[in-house]
Amino acid sequence: MRFVQVAALGVVAVVALTGLWVGVLSPIFSSRAGDGIGQGEYALDTTEGTTFTAASLKGQATAVFFGFTHCPDVCPTTLGDMMGWQDALGDQAKDLRIVFVTVDPERDTVDLLRDYVGWLPGAIGATGAVDQVRAAEAAFRVFSQKEPLANGDYTMSHTSKVLVFNRSGAFVDAISYQEAPETAVAKLETALSS
Repeated sequence: MRFVQVAALGVVAVVALTGLWVGVLSPIFSSRAGDGIGQGEYALDTTEGTTFTAASLKGQATAVFFGFTHCPDVCPTTLGDMMGWQDALGDQAKDLRIVFVTVDPERDTVDLLRDYVGWLPGAIGATGAVDQVRAAEAAFRVFSQKEPLANGDYTMSHTSKVLVFNRSGAFVDAISYQEAPETAVAKLETALSS
């Protein structure tokens, strides 16, 4: 009998803690984790002839992806996924700005980025001095690292998430690499409606 009472209390405690986490603590931690993403001191040259800064996130829902033009798989796949998201968004897609920030400023010039993202409607590329690109990476809390190849060339390891911001420039959510299209589009719709 005593065992049953202890087990019942244990179940009640687990349910209460789960409710507390889901209803109160998780949303608080999630919102705090996103505070300040995209904010900071960086200035990058864009394929539109403008400068991409933290202030650029305001005014239009924005999806930001860090990658590089020599990327063999993740970057072209993600850009292709973005086109699918645009198709799913329909008319709303025109209100979504896509910014592709290079993690390889030594090779990725503005002209090269223009060719690389030019086929994706609404996409702009951004690059700049190495220190400015690293400052942008820090502001967006993303990672990149040069990886030497056997032939003397190099590739880049980098964060593969797409970071989504609303019209106010506030971070909304992250879309994982190869995330299900319906959840990715739902995150973009949230940004577009807030």
